Order: sequence, then C-alpha cells, then structure tokens
Amino acid sequence: MTSLRQGDTVVINGSIEAEYLVGCDGGRSTVRRLAGIDFPGTAATMTAILGDVELADPPPHAVFQQRCPAGNFSVIDFEPGWYRVMTNEFDLVADRDSPITVDELRSALKRIAGTDFGLHSPRWISRYNDAARQAARYRDGRILLAGDAAHIHYPAGGQGLNTGVQDAVNLGWKLAAVVRGRAGAELLDTYHEERHPVGARVLRNTRAQTALTRPDPQIEALRETMRDLIGIDEVNRRLGLMLAGLDIRYDLGAGAGLRVPDYDLSDGTRLYQHLHHGRPVLIGDAEVPGVDHVAAPVEPMLVRPDGHVAWVAAMGQDALTGWLEKNWRR
Repeated sequence: MTSLRQGDTVVINGSIEAEYLVGCDGGRSTVRRLAGIDFPGTAATMTAILGDVELADPPPHAVFQQRCPAGNFSVIDFEPGWYRVMTNEFDLVADRDSPITVDELRSALKRIAGTDFGLHSPRWISRYNDAARQAARYRDGRILLAGDAAHIHYPAGGQGLNTGVQDAVNLGWKLAAVVRGRAGAELLDTYHEERHPVGARVLRNTRAQTALTRPDPQIEALRETMRDLIGIDEVNRRLGLMLAGLDIRYDLGAGAGLRVPDYDLSDGTRLYQHLHHGRPVLIGDAEVPGVDHVAAPVEPMLVRPDGHVAWVAAMGQDALTGWLEKNWRR
C-alpha cells in the first residue's frame, strides 16, 4: 500500500501531480531506475556484518579492535549488557538479498577471531559491503536525486549521513526558489554541478579507507606510512575536514564558495540562527531589500541558505546584484 501526503490529506493508493520529484529512496532507488539514470561504479569486494548482541565471554576492553589474517573485527561495549560487533571479510561477497542471521555473524567471528565470544540474543543485525556507485547525473529535467539514491559507498567515517544532508540542504533552497518564482529552473543545474564532485570525492576516500583495512603485508606498510603522515598537524586537519565535509568550496568566485562556520554575533545571536528561514543572509553594515540582514563588524558577505558564502565585498556591488537577480529575485 502506498500513501502520499498532499497538504493535510493522506492519499492512499492514489497519485498526485507535482512540478518536481526528488528521489531520496536509497541505494536501490526506484526513482533513479525509472528515470533511466545510470549508476556506474565498482562492485563489492568484501562483506561486513554489524550486530548489537549480548556476549557471554566478551573481550577485556570496552573497545576491542583487531586485524587478523582472515579479516578484521571490532567489539564495542556501548551499553550495559550490550555489545556492538562488526566483522570485515575480504574477497567474500554475500548475496545482498539473502536474509542475515545470527549464525552468519557467529560464523564470521569464528573465522576471523577464532571465537564468537559467546554471542547470543541479537537486538538487530545488518550486512553491508564496499560497493561504490554514483548517479551519472543528479538532475534529469524535473527529476532530481539526493542521498543514497545519488551515491553509495562503504560507510567509513559515517560520511553518507553528512553527504546526504548536504545534498538536501543544497537542493532544498534552490528548489524552493524555483518553485516560488525567485529563480529560473536553470538554478537546479547548479545542484549537480556543485554536489556531484563532492559525492565523487567521498567515493574516492572511502575506497581508499577500505583498501587500507585489508589484511595484507603491503597494505600494512601503507598503513604505517599513513599513520606517520596523519601525525603531521596539517595533514590531520586536512583529512579531518574532508571526512567531516567541512572543507567543501563551490566555484562561486574569488573569496566565495566556502562554508561559513557558525559563530557568535554582536547582537547575542549565532549566525546559523539566521539561516533557519531558508533565505540568504547579508552580514555586515550594508542592507539589500528582500534579503535578511545581520549587522556585524565584519567585511560584508552574503551567505546562502546552505551556509556557503555567495558574495564578499571584494567582489564588488555588481557581483552582488548579479547573484541576487539570478538566484533570489526579490
């Protein structure tokens, strides 16, 4: 049974008409498939299992991780009486449609660790892999893709959540501006232009992280090299910002494109409070009709609803006027 909400009305097994459709329906997206949008990438090379279980004979440490010849495993004591168990086995790819069972997790632990730690009473179990794919285009006319419908990858660093939310925020204000007549439909093309390279970079770094977890002497040497490099502050900071998705810069002109960090303003508010309305915010001592304004003793800049700088004073007044005419007609 299908239910769709139209205003305050829920339509059961019916249909609605809309100007645009955004597919946020996961890695096996029906929207993407029916739209005929290609999903190229690399197939899975390993199988990982994650489960929240009870253990009769747990390891001695609250966080226990070990690399073994047959793969890797982790046991995390995350709640009284409950443990999160994870296994990684390489060159073993399970059928993604086959049901996952506690016996499969138990067997994987025994193959890798030599013991199942007395595993029993699972709360839930999930299986995943390192398949990495990205939609060839995020926009096809009035159809758009976001989140896992646009990109899938190994969940290293939890980047899927950040990337999907950033997709939605980037697209949300643009789609609203187009639907409300503040901008032309061509603004939606910038969604693909800005977000597709970000998704491609996430796939690249998660592939690299997956490779680094393989139990192999050459990979172990590479891990040691990476460990030394990460000890350098600048390298550590650069990788950390990348994994957090906080270093993204869109090509919006000199001085623009970076994400503005949240900070305290002189009126006692914080910058991001002023983005909640989904409108551009002009910060500084200048004011522009139809744009939210926050007085602050800083160089004037216009911040887009997604937190990225659209304009700075050094770009000149004509650049500000041009951006507003194209993206935010008042």
